[in-house]
Amino acid sequence: MKSLRIPDQQWDSRIGKRKISGVIFFWGSAISTCLGIIVLALLLFDVLTDGLQEIDIHFITSFPSRFPEKSGLRSALFGSLWLLVLTAFISFPLGVASAIYLEEYAPESKLKRFIQLNIANLAGVPSVVYGLLGLGIFVRTLGLGRSILAGSMTMSLLILPIIIVAAREALRAVPDSLREGALALGASKWQMVRRTVLPAAMPGILTGTILALSRAVGETAPLITIGALTYIAFDPSGPMDLFTVLPIQIFNWVSLPQKGFHSLAAGGIVVLLVVLFAANLTAVIMRYRFERKMD
Repeated sequence: MKSLRIPDQQWDSRIGKRKISGVIFFWGSAISTCLGIIVLALLLFDVLTDGLQEIDIHFITSFPSRFPEKSGLRSALFGSLWLLVLTAFISFPLGVASAIYLEEYAPESKLKRFIQLNIANLAGVPSVVYGLLGLGIFVRTLGLGRSILAGSMTMSLLILPIIIVAAREALRAVPDSLREGALALGASKWQMVRRTVLPAAMPGILTGTILALSRAVGETAPLITIGALTYIAFDPSGPMDLFTVLPIQIFNWVSLPQKGFHSLAAGGIVVLLVVLFAANLTAVIMRYRFERKMD
């Protein structure tokens, strides 16, 4: 019977090739990361250079105008806040409830696997497709028009798959010992989920939700598809009002030929970054509070 032992020279050759491959992969990854950071830093520097000089009280509190020196983003800022709040109220309960059902209650079956597959596929659908869906269902069929409510429902469809996937992963990360301990103490299935599993998974759920909402705030294509306007000279007062958002207002300013509007667009980008940063900071604070409470 022939020996299966590999000669030492071949081992040395293979180990040498793997070391070389590892070094190449390490430096390739490091260079790619550095290039990405450098490009991002240059973009931020360019935006901040042009945008910070435009940000003042007049810029925040004024409505859009055809004159750059009189124009502001008040209506777009209020529209973005309305959209963010309504989208959170719609998508968070639906997403978390769906994740709880799939992870804690749904039995293993072909239907469950079919639902999971479709949720994973929906997370990768282009955003403009959700805009067309919102236009057909919410704007025309349900007669909601080009309202904030129609936009919020459309954006909820966009981020629901992300929230469901993130919530399921957070629920799956909760140790089974917590579930078994709660049931052993006489808790019902729902009491175990509500008082033990859900609080333990809430930090991960909140993180995924805030990241999904940040994507919704920065999206433009679905809102343009459903007909969100580029010029609004009033504050939205209810979910059925017409609206515009920061990305659409920035896009409108960039498309205009006057140089003054380009500086305003840079200022709008800075304000949008601040809104996104505030949303992510809120997620970090809430996650930290839930983690401390669980400890």
